[in-house]
Parts: sequence; C-alpha cells; structure tokens
Amino acid sequence: MYAVIQFVEAYGLWVAFFAVLLDQGGLPIPSYGVVIVTAAIAVNSHESIPALVLVALLAVLIADVVWFYGGRRYGGRLLRLVCRLSLSPDSCVNLTRRTYARFGAPSLILAKYVPGFSAVATTLAGEAGTSLRRFVLFDTIGATLWVLGAVALGIVFNDAVEAVLDRLETLGHLATALLLGGFALYLAVRWWQRRQFMIRIRMARITPDELHQLLSSSTPPIVLDVRIPATRAREGWIPGSIAVTPTDEHNSDRSLQIVVYCDCPNDASAAVAARRLQERGFMHVRPLAGGFDSWRDRGLPIQGPLSS
Repeated sequence: MYAVIQFVEAYGLWVAFFAVLLDQGGLPIPSYGVVIVTAAIAVNSHESIPALVLVALLAVLIADVVWFYGGRRYGGRLLRLVCRLSLSPDSCVNLTRRTYARFGAPSLILAKYVPGFSAVATTLAGEAGTSLRRFVLFDTIGATLWVLGAVALGIVFNDAVEAVLDRLETLGHLATALLLGGFALYLAVRWWQRRQFMIRIRMARITPDELHQLLSSSTPPIVLDVRIPATRAREGWIPGSIAVTPTDEHNSDRSLQIVVYCDCPNDASAAVAARRLQERGFMHVRPLAGGFDSWRDRGLPIQGPLSS
C-alpha cells in the first residue's frame, strides 16, 4: 500500500488524468474519488493544485469531444456502446434524450452530477446536432464545476484523507485487497442493476419484416412510437404510428395487437412501455426488435422527412 501512495505522490497528475479520461470515456471508474484523493495528497506534499485542475479538466474535455463527434457521426449505434461500457440501464438513453430536448446544451452544466445522464449526454449532444461552439461552452462550464468540486473536497478534507491513507498504509497488503475488493463490489453492483433491468424487459419481439406484413393485413396492429418528438420530426416515423410517451395511458381494446418502438439500446424504452401495457391488461403487446433503426435499415417505408 505504501508503494501505491508513493506512486500517486510521484505521478498524481497522470493518475488523475487517466482515471478521469477512462471514467468520462464510459468505463465505470470512480474518478471523482481519485481526484479528491489526489488533491489531498497534493496539498500535503505541496504540489500544484492549479495543475491538477487543468489536467483533470483536459481529460474531461478530450473524452467529451470524442463522444460528441461520435454521436454526430454514429448516433444511436454509439449509444449502445456507451450503455454497455458504463453499465448504465439502457432506459437512461430515452430519459436523457427527453431531458436534453427540454433544456438543450445548458443541461450539460449539471450532467456530470446526474447518474445515468453524464454517460450519454455528450453523445446525445452530437446526435442532436448541437454546434461545437455551444457544446464546448456549456460542457466546459459543467466540467469545470465538476473538477473544482472534487479538488475542493480534497483540499478541505485533506487531513481526513491523509488519516485514511495512513491507516491503509498500516494494513499493508490487506489494504490493497480491501481497495480491490471495494472496486470489484462497485462493479458487481452496477452489473447486477443492469442485469435486473435486462431481465425486466425480456419479452418476445416482433421483427421489422413481420410488422411490415401485419400492417398490410386486414387487421393491422396499433403501432406506438415512444421516441421524443424532436427525433420523430427529424428522422420520420413508421407509417400510421402514434407518437406517445412511455407513460401515456392507452385506452384501446385490450385484445388488439400493439407494437411499440423506440431508438434506444436493446429496445429498452419500448420494452418498458410494453411491459406497462401488459400490466394494464393488454394481451398482445410486443416491442419492435431493433427499433426504428432496424426498420429504416431494412429499407421499409417511412413517413416524414426521410420520405420526401
């Protein structure tokens, strides 16, 4: 453990940089705590605090700009990767879309303090077509507040952090095992939460080709679109689909077939809405496998902007 503390004292700026870069890059790394500890060690060893702030801020902005451009180019496909890397429930994508659609780029100021929002907000900013200048402005404000908050905690509680580090040092190899065990537990809890969510939305899907055939039949299903209005207006929609929110009440005949679609990873929002409809007594409800992206990629009919 003493060697670890010495390493942080000698390479604290690099430790903070890579911890923050990996965390903001999507990996479930508790970098906020790393910055707090690094700041406390910097105070006690008389290292430069401004340098730590600049290094951590640079790491945040590098990661965020990469996700921003990725979102602009790959959109929803990249969001699936973000959710897997961060172990965030896939439903966070639609919630973040609605939040971003309501508040726009200023929502980035507080994004890093909201669980599930930070992981996908920068990608969504690119997907939504936010200008680079506007994105950098609000993202820099949010990143600065986030970094300064962690550094301030390290400075204020540097004595407490030092006492904890001293205690860990006396425990020797046991301290290292405890830290690794704590990190493993953190990952296990995040993984378990995601697994429980995936179990909850596990149900039979309908493929785009199957839905296309049903829409041409004498008894077409009701098709519900739970994407945000801005996305529906920008990308178009499946012909005849009804725009709703995942929590809207629906008063159709409960024996009718209903198909729900979204554009989020693993059809999460559509599956959540379908599950709620099932709980209210609708007997034939299925999410669309692959959502709107899959329908569009199959070259099936689309109404709205893309049909013109």
